[in-house]
Amino acid sequence: MGLGILGGGVASARWLLGQGALLTITDMKSAEVLASSLVKLEDIKKNIHFVLGEHRESDFIANDIIVVNPDVPSSSPFIKIARDHGKIIENELSLFYRFCPSHKTVAVTGTRGKTTTVNWTAHFLKDLRSDVLITGNSPENPLLGSLEKIGPETPVVIEAPSFLLELASESDFAPHIAVITNVYRDHLNRHGTMEAYADIKGNIFRKQKKDDAVIFNYTNEWTQYFFGQTPKSKVLLFSTKELPMDKEGMFVHGGEMMLRIDGKESQVMNVTDFINEWGWHNLENLLASSLAAILSGLDYREVEKGSHSLPQIRYRQEKIFENNFLKIYNDTAATSPDATIAALARFSKEGDVILIAGGTDRDLDFKEWAEIVKKSLKPENLILLSGTATEKMKRELREINFGKISEGDTLEQCFEIAIACAKTTNEEISILFSPSAKSFGKFKNEFDRGQQFEALVKKLT
Repeated sequence: MGLGILGGGVASARWLLGQGALLTITDMKSAEVLASSLVKLEDIKKNIHFVLGEHRESDFIANDIIVVNPDVPSSSPFIKIARDHGKIIENELSLFYRFCPSHKTVAVTGTRGKTTTVNWTAHFLKDLRSDVLITGNSPENPLLGSLEKIGPETPVVIEAPSFLLELASESDFAPHIAVITNVYRDHLNRHGTMEAYADIKGNIFRKQKKDDAVIFNYTNEWTQYFFGQTPKSKVLLFSTKELPMDKEGMFVHGGEMMLRIDGKESQVMNVTDFINEWGWHNLENLLASSLAAILSGLDYREVEKGSHSLPQIRYRQEKIFENNFLKIYNDTAATSPDATIAALARFSKEGDVILIAGGTDRDLDFKEWAEIVKKSLKPENLILLSGTATEKMKRELREINFGKISEGDTLEQCFEIAIACAKTTNEEISILFSPSAKSFGKFKNEFDRGQQFEALVKKLT
């Protein structure tokens, strides 16, 4: 249910056929919209029954197992039909975990920092085994497409957004190590309330046993909520401040990253240079990823060495252009206000910033975003891309008398305004594309949005 265009549906179809399934693919999108996925199924299309441009009640009654694309909410009336008829409901994550042979799994969820934490955890684990595998919320490494590469000893790091975790409570999903980076207001158009959203995030540790471990962000307000759900696994914490003596995990004290575990405290590394290079918000990602790697068997003394070669994550505050006067950053994965607030905290310290933001709303609150924008930017250095979230941004900015706002209907218009603005200064300046919102309407998804921004930068610089 839902072939999609990001690769997960294609990988699922191929894997299901490989297991001998009789397969129907149904998607509300037309064949024209799905063309990029359909061409990848060309060699096996004779074995698939396609129902495109619609969903039919009969398909959800005739089939035994319904495999749901993450973009399909559990409230879908067609899923209700399937449940009412006793059908098995699965998604990529529930199937992956059922058939994954590895017992060395790390799963990461959270509103912000998932992808960076996943990639940095895998980076550290390469010191243990070169075959470490990243999978999950990635067009390059879809879950079911990864199964054939995994053995019993393969370290697997899974990115698990809330949409994939919706069915986890109905499956046996229980990673050996679970990480919740943080919880902030997001996806309420789908989950309804913050409590419901947090509960779905909590599915990542719900089925864990006492020999497993779960890692929480000590300073995030929702961590107390998770404590109240009494995880059965060992609880560890990461914190940019010193942890209380009765808590274990990774924390920072006096500029030093410290590990406290099994009653023993060890100095890991000084973080001053790291913060200068990567920004304060990435310190949380470093703490979480290195702690997950240590719990997976990495010697803590290897963390400092690994921290000098951490990979830049695509579409996340990614520097894509630099000359003597101008730096351009592609932060298209910033789909919430909190992500842009973190980016502004990092880059506004380096000098003037021109921000391009705006997009599609999904019940987000831009009050704090507006206040941070006013503190961080000159009014002429904000350019908004039209959209439903953009209207909320403008309302909040008007409330605090921000000043005149530039706006464009297309990303190209916005970038042209930004370039013209950059040319008016003799100082070094950065252009930050950090939308703070989703991309629907003007783009297929945030990856498409990021690719289009890259193309504009190449064309206009």
